[in-house]
Amino acid sequence: MTRAEWLDQHYPEPGLLRWVAFGLEAVAAAGLFFLMLLTVADVGGRYLFNNGVDGAFEITQLGLAIIIFAEMPVVTWRGGHILVDLLDNILGPKLVRLLSMFAALAISTSFYVVGVRIWQLGARKLRRGEVTEYLELPVGYLIEYIAIMSWFTALGMITYGMYRIIKSAK
Repeated sequence: MTRAEWLDQHYPEPGLLRWVAFGLEAVAAAGLFFLMLLTVADVGGRYLFNNGVDGAFEITQLGLAIIIFAEMPVVTWRGGHILVDLLDNILGPKLVRLLSMFAALAISTSFYVVGVRIWQLGARKLRRGEVTEYLELPVGYLIEYIAIMSWFTALGMITYGMYRIIKSAK
């Protein structure tokens, strides 16, 4: 299988969106690989040298936030969330499509509003100089990253999410 075939199979998004999805998933994959190496070093250090990696718990928390919020836009615009379709056969395709559009609008609005509030919290933490407990890393930047990814998720849902819903009508 060539690289182009692999990309077509795993990234069905059109144009630039394909590379955005690939980039976000590459960030998440690199973060997961780094967390795996950190865990191996920490556990190995604890058992072999009776001394683990200092701050491994904090780094793991930060790494998980990076992974989760890097994947959030991709999962959202692909419609990868849990979906309950108990009433789809009863309501009919037109009403289901209308409800899907309403849901996409509600999701994107929610992500935007949550992103605004998270950005405010991150800015406040930066103003106050709040840092993590052991490694003293500034947490405001990570919180602002979460806000940016929430806005990116909102934008992706209102554009590509709606495109997918409208395209399914044809």
